[in-house]
Amino acid sequence: MKRWNVGKRLLPLFAGMMLLLSACGRADLSTLNPQGPVAEEQFGLMKLAISIMIIVVIVVFAISLYVIVRFRRRPGDNKIPVQVEGNHKLEIIWTVIPLILLVILGVPTVNSVFGLSKDYSKDPDAIQVEVTSHQFWWEFYYPQYDIHTAQELVIPTGKKIAVTAISGDVLHSFWIPSLAGKIDTNPGTAVANGTANANKMYFEATKAGVYLGKCAELCGPSHALMDFKVKAVDEASFDRWTAAQKAPVALPSDPAIKDSLVKNCLSCHAIGDQGVLVYPNLTDIGSRLTVGGILVNTDEAKYDNEGTTYENLKRWIEDPEAVKPGTLMPKVELTEQELDGIAKYLSELKIDYEK
Repeated sequence: MKRWNVGKRLLPLFAGMMLLLSACGRADLSTLNPQGPVAEEQFGLMKLAISIMIIVVIVVFAISLYVIVRFRRRPGDNKIPVQVEGNHKLEIIWTVIPLILLVILGVPTVNSVFGLSKDYSKDPDAIQVEVTSHQFWWEFYYPQYDIHTAQELVIPTGKKIAVTAISGDVLHSFWIPSLAGKIDTNPGTAVANGTANANKMYFEATKAGVYLGKCAELCGPSHALMDFKVKAVDEASFDRWTAAQKAPVALPSDPAIKDSLVKNCLSCHAIGDQGVLVYPNLTDIGSRLTVGGILVNTDEAKYDNEGTTYENLKRWIEDPEAVKPGTLMPKVELTEQELDGIAKYLSELKIDYEK
């Protein structure tokens, strides 16, 4: 009776936890919402494993309940139940059934593991992307087009994207939940072929859209803010984007703003063919959905991390550490006119390729 009273007290707690946990997560960060063939195959394995587990749980609980009710001790019955120890038939049954279930799960799993590990890095029809993780941003290099960009990975729909992933500092993990599984980006010494300790994967987006990516490995104080976007567009839009990325970009017409930009920004960043590409390429920063990977560009701000592209750029340049703690971008001392002019200029660096 005491146990039942304790159980009744715990039931509201369990019910509250279930309601709380059911609200966790986001649809665009869920592996349960696959948007590409790789993610769909992985989701199929998840459904198979979960189905097998559900069947096992139901059968085990049903047998347990049957035994508890059917063979419960009745008043006045002091006999010792018949023992089944040494029953070879039962032992064979409960050994063979798990083996069959493991084979049912193991065969497609092994097949998928080897299939999804196929290397497309030499495939001329695949889009090659070299991913480098940094604290706390993502660098993307397209060797076929000699294009560097950051934070937004633009890809054509219907094409295999061959990813070669490395780290520029500590261990990170590259993950696009709705398109593919995750791979670690490992720090390491360069090896004979000139690449670092690289991991490879591939994925594909069958329809246009924006897919959220995350770092899935604790990597420092702003690990949770290390987001990136995958923008899948049609092939014609992708071709326009690659052409626009290589086109010359004019610097500010105001000499004072231009001098400040060259001195304070282009010593680490690049715009078009100008500057030094140590940190994110700013060529199309006005077209990006976020600033610093975390400040969402929007006309109508509803939350603290939202604002217009101009407002977000100004906030980021003024104090990047306040936006993303632990970032390596230093705080630059600028006058209000310089800050305003640089933010306005960068917010207008847009590439209109989706026509």
